[in-house]
Amino acid sequence: MKMKIRKGDRVRVMRGDKVDKNKVGEVIRVIPKENRVVVQGVNLVKKHQRQQQTGGGKTIPSGIREFEAPIHASNVMVVDREGAREARASRRAKAEETAKPAPKRAATKKESASKAEPKAKATEAKKSATKKAAKADEGAGKK
Repeated sequence: MKMKIRKGDRVRVMRGDKVDKNKVGEVIRVIPKENRVVVQGVNLVKKHQRQQQTGGGKTIPSGIREFEAPIHASNVMVVDREGAREARASRRAKAEETAKPAPKRAATKKESASKAEPKAKATEAKKSATKKAAKADEGAGKK
């Protein structure tokens, strides 16, 4: 499924921890396969890191690392840059401006209805003719 939230968007956290609710932050990273986003300053977790040796003789020191953990994209809502209010309407307006104009339709409903009228009259005429023929057959059978 296509993600509607992109890196750099400002979002408001709608669900989650009490500390994080209604916080507004910028999207740092998007993980589309898991449908998750990482928001700056939201969902901070601490991880106790052991000292590690990496290639090239470098060492990563031990300690407590604090970083933003990803949260599900359904728990955030894009907000407008100016007033931190929801941006649904502004996104729709932008989409309508950039969208291609719709192709012209061949006939409107009124025109198609007027085209259908002669067909309806023809079918009614056929029905009335068959009814007359059926009555004539019934009348001939009685005598």
